[in-house]
Parts: sequence; C-alpha cells; structure tokens
Amino acid sequence: MNDIPDQNIRLLEAILFASTDPVKERSLANRLPEGVEVRPLLEELKSHYQGRGVNLVNAGGSWAFRSAADLTNMLNREIEVARKLGRATIETLAIIAYHQPITRGEIEEIRGVSLSKGTFDVLFDHGWIHPRGRRKTPGRPTTWGTTDGFLDHFGLESIKDLPGIEELKSAGLLDKRPAIDAYSISGQVAASAADVAHIDGADAQDDEAELPLAADLEEEE
Repeated sequence: MNDIPDQNIRLLEAILFASTDPVKERSLANRLPEGVEVRPLLEELKSHYQGRGVNLVNAGGSWAFRSAADLTNMLNREIEVARKLGRATIETLAIIAYHQPITRGEIEEIRGVSLSKGTFDVLFDHGWIHPRGRRKTPGRPTTWGTTDGFLDHFGLESIKDLPGIEELKSAGLLDKRPAIDAYSISGQVAASAADVAHIDGADAQDDEAELPLAADLEEEE
C-alpha cells in the first residue's frame, strides 16, 4: 500500500479490526461505494500485513485478522475448559467435514449408530455446522456442511485444505484398520470418523447415548 492508504482500504481494515468474527466478503463489499471491487483491496491489505505479527486471512468466503501462525506458541495460555467434546461429536464433525453435504441418515450409516439431537446441537452452538439445503430424495432430508467459522477455528482457508488420509496416518490420528478405506471424496480417501483416534477430547465422556441402528437390531434377531 502507499504511505497514505486508499480510503476504501482503511474502511475495510477498520471493519475487520472491529469484528470479533470473520466477516463475509459480500458483507464487506456492501460497505464500499458502488462499483468498487472488494477482492483486490482485500488482497492488497493481506499483502500489507504479510510477515507482521497480525495477518489478514481468508477462511472460505470470510476474512479476519489473526495472529501470525509462527507466533502461536508464544501466545498460548492455559485456560480451564469445562468440558471437552465427546467422541461422538468429534466423529460426527469429521464425517460432515469430509462428506458434505451429508444427511443425518448418511452420518448414522457411516458411524453405525443413531445420533442424538445433542450432538448436532453442540456443533451448531459452536458455529461449526449449518444446514446446506435439502436432498432431492423422498422425504427431502436436510443436508449439513461446515461453516466459515469451522475453517477459521481450525486454521483452514478452504475445505480442500483438510489433511488427506496419508497425513492423518503419519500423524497417528487413524487406526490402521481396513474400514478407513471405505469412503472417498473426489478421488481422495476420507476416513470413517469412527476410526479417528488420539484426537484431543476423544477420551472424554460421550455426549450422546449411542443406539444400534434398526437394521443392526433386525440382523441380531
């Protein structure tokens, strides 16, 4: 940027600094004069903050100022967490992230157990999932996907930045069982979240009472 930044860039900078949450690009565009392109201004602002203690980051279609990634360890502080996410919630979030848009029934089919309403409530309250419309099948079930808040929380610019199967294996986050090869998306294998292990919070008390699916009960009879 020049010594005296463009007034529109200053406006974007002020809005982003004042916001506690990522701001959608279209919302920023609506604050600018008609005919002004917002993306080039955001890219210029992003370039200006590159290499500084605070960076402008893009998460999906939203923008926010965040501390530089290489300073994270210096800024970490311990806080008391009342309750960790249960394994069922973590598994459900992983399935949604890798298989979106996905219906509740499809999540249950992958996990092999029915879901309680509480699992969705926890993820929804965190702002990590949202409805993505309805599937054009009988019953018109609601489909679910992750939000820009999910990307921002986990430091992702796009859902395409999710780690692949080999990265998860090498990090020790997947059990080496055949089930992890059961599902694939766009040619990239996505693990069944039931095989995710050692994730922070996975050893916490489950947040739902898991019940076998009806089909499983019929087979046992």
